[in-house]
Amino acid sequence: MMQKLWLKKQILNYSKDVFDIVQFGSSVEEGKTSNDLDIAIIFNKIPLKEQLNQAQEIKKQLEKLVEIPVHINSFDLYSLFDSSNFAKESILFFGKSIVYGDDFAKRFGLAPKIQIYYSLEKLKKKDKIRFNYMLNGRGGEYGLLREHKGELLRPGLIEIVPEFENILINSIKEFKIDFKVKKVLLG
Repeated sequence: MMQKLWLKKQILNYSKDVFDIVQFGSSVEEGKTSNDLDIAIIFNKIPLKEQLNQAQEIKKQLEKLVEIPVHINSFDLYSLFDSSNFAKESILFFGKSIVYGDDFAKRFGLAPKIQIYYSLEKLKKKDKIRFNYMLNGRGGEYGLLREHKGELLRPGLIEIVPEFENILINSIKEFKIDFKVKKVLLG
């Protein structure tokens, strides 16, 4: 069950101390099953006790909107980017702002992308053609790139938005070719 809270522009009550409310983790990735809803509440600089109190109030509101458990992580902007925060990559890279209805990284002027480098050298000609059809479509049908906001930057390099990474990776794996995945933040 995909919980796309950021697309619904939820009306949540929160204070001006909240910088953003971000959905991240498996619940934002297409092709993954989510057993819980991971939420990061990013605060401006306020005392930790106040962060925890406000986070619990927001959690209660979110629990009324979904049927799966809600896990809340609260951060201020400094602790979000701290080297000991293991969730920062997922929040920054995959995070979707519930407040603004878009990628959280855009708040910092960044656009998260997945770049997939691949080689078709080991494939037979017919399989190279099938691979091309998979990416670009055939006979008026859309391929994976158009369906999932992807782009062929050059032969051997695809760029997509993070939430569709699993769909493309699983499709590429079926061809048993060599590929490499790179996560990038574009300015």
